[in-house]
Amino acid sequence: MDKQIETLNEYVDASSSAVAITGAGISFSAGGLSFDHTDPEGMQELMILASEEALRNEPEQYYAALDKAFLHSALVIGPSPAHRALAQLESEGKLRGIITTNVDCLHTIAGSVNVLEIQGSLQVNKCVDCGKHYDDYMIWSHGTVPECLECGGKIWTFPFYSGIGLNDPVVKQARRLISKADLILIIGANGNYGNAYWPFRNRRAKIVQINPGSTGFDRAADLNIRRDADSVFSELMEAREAERNSGSQES
Repeated sequence: MDKQIETLNEYVDASSSAVAITGAGISFSAGGLSFDHTDPEGMQELMILASEEALRNEPEQYYAALDKAFLHSALVIGPSPAHRALAQLESEGKLRGIITTNVDCLHTIAGSVNVLEIQGSLQVNKCVDCGKHYDDYMIWSHGTVPECLECGGKIWTFPFYSGIGLNDPVVKQARRLISKADLILIIGANGNYGNAYWPFRNRRAKIVQINPGSTGFDRAADLNIRRDADSVFSELMEAREAERNSGSQES
């Protein structure tokens, strides 16, 4: 086993309150879009196409913008191996929750339950006219902008009606979660919006960063794994499965 994967596995085994922080990097293999990796002109175009004016007057273009940015990766490609590994770790009781800036719902689709989407997501939506909420990403799965069941208005999604802002109640939950963590796994995140929750972390927690490139979390990490998340978590989960099988044979 790779030495860094071995160390990561030891940290996971020793933890009783691990928390994952994820950013756009975990979704790249699923075709995910990073706001930070979109050129300024492309971002301006995206925000225009996804604006309230476009939603009211050109809903086809609004839907096309969402599809290009997020829907295709969420509803067609689906979660990456790293998304699925985090869901499995949560089901095994080894991960308390996920703090993410991603809006693609891929953690939820993979099966994770305690997902704190601090920038909202495709499952936080409301009617542009009456404000009624529709908090289910599947409303976007029908190839067109959904309409409000109450008033017939068009539905739009949090990242755009908030101006790509923060979901403050969820940020507060993230602060509470990270304050109790004894292990923090930082996966494909560059540190943007970190000030919203990072100062509230348990300062005694072990910190592992998984990212091919350098980020604002480098100095804080006890272990920096300079690899893509899919390969790291594939090896980690294989190692953990081998350990379980070995234990079963010995007993």
